[in-house]
Amino acid sequence: MAGTYTNLLYHIVFSTKNRLNLLTSALEPEMHRYIGGVIKGEGGVPLEIGGMSDHVHVLCKLKPTICVSDLLMRVKSHSSKWANEEKLKIRKFAWQEGYGAFTVSESQVAAVRVYIQNQKRHHARKSYQDEFRELLARHSIDFDEKYLW
Repeated sequence: MAGTYTNLLYHIVFSTKNRLNLLTSALEPEMHRYIGGVIKGEGGVPLEIGGMSDHVHVLCKLKPTICVSDLLMRVKSHSSKWANEEKLKIRKFAWQEGYGAFTVSESQVAAVRVYIQNQKRHHARKSYQDEFRELLARHSIDFDEKYLW
């Protein structure tokens, strides 16, 4: 085959340091746009970004040359620097180490988009910790609770 053809879709989840409610209603939409800009700058395509005051969900398409861990390192470092220099003057903004990254089938993109769009309603019933445990279980990822938080 002469060409390379991919459709690498990821649902990525990460939280603020210590899951503090740092993404205020004023900062949250700007942070989501900024994260989308970093993803675009790295050659990816942000499809949906949403979350809560303590965590973010990203649905994106990446080229095969983009390493997920490298992308997340840049997303977190650039966005936390931006938040600290441009937006937050009282409290230091930081992201928690680590993340969850789950592959998504093209047939599930619409469902994942809706899931991300409905985070506020979803978290009226379920904590971030419970949600993250369920995502790990749904994707058959073994974990030790003492290393999650």
